Amino acid sequence: MTTKTKRHIDPALAQARRDQVLSAAAECFRRKGYHGAGMAEISRTAGMSAGHIYNYFESKEAIIESIIAKDMEEMFSIFQEFEDHPGDVLQALIDGLNIGVQRHMDTGACVIDLDMMAEAGRNTKVASLLRDMDIQARGRMRQLLTSERSALKDIDERELESRINVIFSMMAGLLLRKMLYPELTEETVLIALRPAMKTLLMPFDKKQ
Repeated sequence: MTTKTKRHIDPALAQARRDQVLSAAAECFRRKGYHGAGMAEISRTAGMSAGHIYNYFESKEAIIESIIAKDMEEMFSIFQEFEDHPGDVLQALIDGLNIGVQRHMDTGACVIDLDMMAEAGRNTKVASLLRDMDIQARGRMRQLLTSERSALKDIDERELESRINVIFSMMAGLLLRKMLYPELTEETVLIALRPAMKTLLMPFDKKQ
């Protein structure tokens, strides 16, 4: 009677391999887009066999899912910095505004975001993943803006949702502006964005 020896995979090594695949996939997606980059090319870029990659990701869609998850982790770490800021919410967001602008104007990194948005129009799974990410991001922003440190803590829910969507629209639109107008700089954007953000983060004057 023979016994099979169960192979134990070092978790740290497995994570390193997953990160290696994600980095290679991101590079391929930037060069050729989601549809143009096949698993064969991803495996070549990663320096791994396609069969080896399937030990960590069952499909290209699963790779996209992990890329979105990593983006969420990065985004939540930024929200955590805002939440840990010693000042009020307005000051925290204004102080960190340049970080958001840099992130959304990085055409090299964010071109994948554009490709995923395009894929979401064809792929219901990708659309669902992106919408879930947006739901969680809006939830964190809502939590931040209704905290005791915020001037908007007593704001009407409908108005709060409106402000959050306008803020997110402004930030997301920076990538399109940078793509169409490459000369656009972070400093130029912040000239108008800082006062606009201050307005959106303070109670409106209801007087007629």
